[in-house]
Amino acid sequence: MEAGIDRKRGAHDIFTNKYELEYFPAPGGGKKPFALICPGGGYRFVMSCIEGEPYARALNEKGYTAFVLRYRTRKKGRFPAPQQDIARGVREILENAEKYEVQKEGYSVWGSSAGGHLAAGFGTKEYGYLHFGLPKPGVLILCYPVITMGKQTHPGSADNLLGKKAPAEERRRLSLEYWVTENYPPTFLWNSEADELVPPVNSELLAKALRDNGIPHEYVRYKTGAHGIGLGTGTECEGWFELAVAFWEQNRKQMG
Repeated sequence: MEAGIDRKRGAHDIFTNKYELEYFPAPGGGKKPFALICPGGGYRFVMSCIEGEPYARALNEKGYTAFVLRYRTRKKGRFPAPQQDIARGVREILENAEKYEVQKEGYSVWGSSAGGHLAAGFGTKEYGYLHFGLPKPGVLILCYPVITMGKQTHPGSADNLLGKKAPAEERRRLSLEYWVTENYPPTFLWNSEADELVPPVNSELLAKALRDNGIPHEYVRYKTGAHGIGLGTGTECEGWFELAVAFWEQNRKQMG
């Protein structure tokens, strides 16, 4: 466990395997824009102690309300269970917008690693907001995401989501580089060339699909930085959070 990580929360991340939505209200009251955060964990765990609460607290400091999604994993989390959970989370927030004091328009969805695959999938017609009849996210924020389920995937994520014996056509069906269309949300994504767990080509594949379909996006690639570093405090990657928030704010302004 990383230094500074709450051990009780870390244990909760490892042993809890069900849908949960944790609420982090922005200070000051009044309706605020909101972010839904999908931590990573290889579709085996949901590591909110690293890629959930720290993001939420940082967003609170910026004046945003945040929610951390715990989605089903391992055998309970075979496709499409995680996709159903992210849709359930967005629907719960929107249906309770008055209670949570959030604005319905221009919300953001954040995802790291396998949670990045989940968040990126929510941007597609086949598996995301359109499929579930939900409003389009204002932006997606993807941190060292798993994108492909093909040869260059993170094997653990693919095995946990689809099963070790999933046929090639099913793996292609969940390879998100093939499913970006003109309806895809504006996207900020980043990774590190030094990532030894999720091949950097995953982000490259998505960035190419975004370019090919004319989707507003920003792709930041750092030279150093291990996989799973969250906010990246004290590393070359530390500035990604500020860039991501600026991307979200820029797109909110363009929405009017």
